[in-house]
Amino acid sequence: MRRGRSGSIAIEVAMWLPVLFLLIGGIVQFGKITYTYYTLQKTVNTVASYLAVQNGVNFCPDAGDSTITAAIQFALTGSTDGSGTPAIPDLTADMITVTTQCIDPVTLTLGDCAVSGCGTPVGAQRPDFITVSMPNGFIVQPRIPYLLTDPIPLRPRAVAAYGGGS
Repeated sequence: MRRGRSGSIAIEVAMWLPVLFLLIGGIVQFGKITYTYYTLQKTVNTVASYLAVQNGVNFCPDAGDSTITAAIQFALTGSTDGSGTPAIPDLTADMITVTTQCIDPVTLTLGDCAVSGCGTPVGAQRPDFITVSMPNGFIVQPRIPYLLTDPIPLRPRAVAAYGGGS
């Protein structure tokens, strides 16, 4: 009676072991994706908060603005000149988009700011909010053994009230 029992235990272990490996692999991949999203969210929050406290009178939300470039490089590498090591490999500055939003005084709705005349002494409209996002997302490919999964685009977004010069 005892002789037949030891064979069934080996079969049960052989049946449950792949399920256990898949479960552990899934948990590890979920942890990696969660950490990547957390790091991306922290990156866009850093850019938004860096730009929100700038004291420039005329804030120009175009890609050529040196303040925006410095903020993105600071969030990516920890230095404003981009000389540090990136926190996330394959994350580049062109994946991050900075836009400004203003409250319309008539309708009290949030919309895009007028940026015409940004380089002139008169300047453009002062933004009320700075929005930093990754519109195309950061693509993460989960790798679980023996399972094919679709890539996951992570799209973090941060909004900060602008408190710079008026």
